[in-house]
Amino acid sequence: MNRRSTSAAAAIAVTGALLLSACGSGDDSKPADPDKIAGADDPTEKPTSPSPTAPAAPGRPKIELPADITYTFDWKKTGDKDKDAVLSDGEQSIKAVDMAIAKQNSQDKAYQFYYEGEAAAGTDAFIKRYVDAKARTTGHYRFYNESLSLAEGDNATFSYCEDQGKAYVKHLADDKIDKTPVTEKSYVNYDTALHKNEQGVWVIQKILSQSGSARCQP
Repeated sequence: MNRRSTSAAAAIAVTGALLLSACGSGDDSKPADPDKIAGADDPTEKPTSPSPTAPAAPGRPKIELPADITYTFDWKKTGDKDKDAVLSDGEQSIKAVDMAIAKQNSQDKAYQFYYEGEAAAGTDAFIKRYVDAKARTTGHYRFYNESLSLAEGDNATFSYCEDQGKAYVKHLADDKIDKTPVTEKSYVNYDTALHKNEQGVWVIQKILSQSGSARCQP
C-alpha cells in the first residue's frame, strides 16, 4: 500500500479500504501504507525509544523516530544548490510523516512544515488512518531512482521510487507486526510538485503515486 496521499478527496475516499489491508493488495490512488510489505528481515526487535536521524538543514524541525524505523536514500547529490536542497527537504518530509504517525498526531507541526495545500490535506488523512487503527510504521524503507527538475518561479518537480519490501505496520496495543508477501506492488512511484517558500523550504504542494510502477521494479 502506498505511503502518501494524492489529495484530501482521494485519501478520504479510500480510507476504509486501505486501513488494514495488505500492502500487496495495492492501491494506485496513493495515500497510505498502514500495512507495509513484508520481506526478508523480521523487525521484531523492540527498540522503540526515539532516536535522532540525520540532521536537517538549519531552520528545519528536529526529527526523532523510533529506532525500528530506518531508511536508505539512494538519491545522488547533484552539486546544484537548489536541487540538493529539494533532495534534503524531501528526506526530511518523509521522516516527518513517520514521526507524526509514531506520535499519533495528524496535526504534528514537523510534517506541516513540509506540506501545504492538497498534499497537506491528503497527508493529514493518511496519518489519521494510523491513528484510528492505533498503529504505526516500522521496518526499513529504501528510496531510489530519483528524477528532479527545477522550473521558473522557485518551482520543482521531483519523482522517485520507494521499496516497501522490508516495511511493515506495527499495532500499538500488542506490538503485532503485519506482514504480506513482497509483490510488484511493493515498489511505488511518487510524483511531487514543490515550491520554495519565503523561508527557503521546498514544500510539497501535490503528490501522486503508482504502486507496481514499471520504473520502480528491481
